[in-house]
Amino acid sequence: MSPGPLVDPADVPGWLSGLVKATAGLDASELTRVRPPSGLPTRPAAVLMLLGDGVDGPDVLLTRRADTLNSHPGQVAFPGGSADDGDDGPVATALREAEEEAGVQADGVRAIALLPELFVPVSGFMVTPVLAHWERPSPVRVVDPGETAAVARVPIAHLTDPANRFRVRHPSGFTGPAFAAPGMLVWGFTAGLLAGLLRLAGWERPWNAADVRDLDESLRAANAEVQA
Repeated sequence: MSPGPLVDPADVPGWLSGLVKATAGLDASELTRVRPPSGLPTRPAAVLMLLGDGVDGPDVLLTRRADTLNSHPGQVAFPGGSADDGDDGPVATALREAEEEAGVQADGVRAIALLPELFVPVSGFMVTPVLAHWERPSPVRVVDPGETAAVARVPIAHLTDPANRFRVRHPSGFTGPAFAAPGMLVWGFTAGLLAGLLRLAGWERPWNAADVRDLDESLRAANAEVQA
């Protein structure tokens, strides 16, 4: 499936219309500077960027991965994972993973656009982000504690609040976007995707990009909030 709108932008709630339009002709370079090395084998994967009408306005579904996982332990992520042989494309992969990780009922979800494939160096995945509208939200929960530690619907207004946006510096020297969410630190691939989502939709507010914090200290602060 090619990236871009999957529905008529006029056929979604008004707050989503501009986002669907903005996915037309979108190139991966507008979301990331990372490219897979030539000849490197990659694996297909998909994530579900599920947007709903929450009690505090539009929100997005995020999960926190279990600390015991071998890949990206403890990180905040969109529901998603590698494609199975029986999956009929990235939408099917994303919906299956969202059900397995967070209990999302697929019949209440409408895929509205695909973003370009993005390379994740740590895992070797080529990830297709699937934008979706949660037309009939279902209760969400941690389905398997061995995979997922927490599930949350985070208001878009919280993510666009300049007080909750900053950058983090990884011990390797990498510096990237980050968001503070209740009991969560969003950084890495997921934070980059969120930043791109806010920008594409026109929801981004001015924030202090010069605010760079130590990643480990930021993670300890988020964990302390969970335990408090």
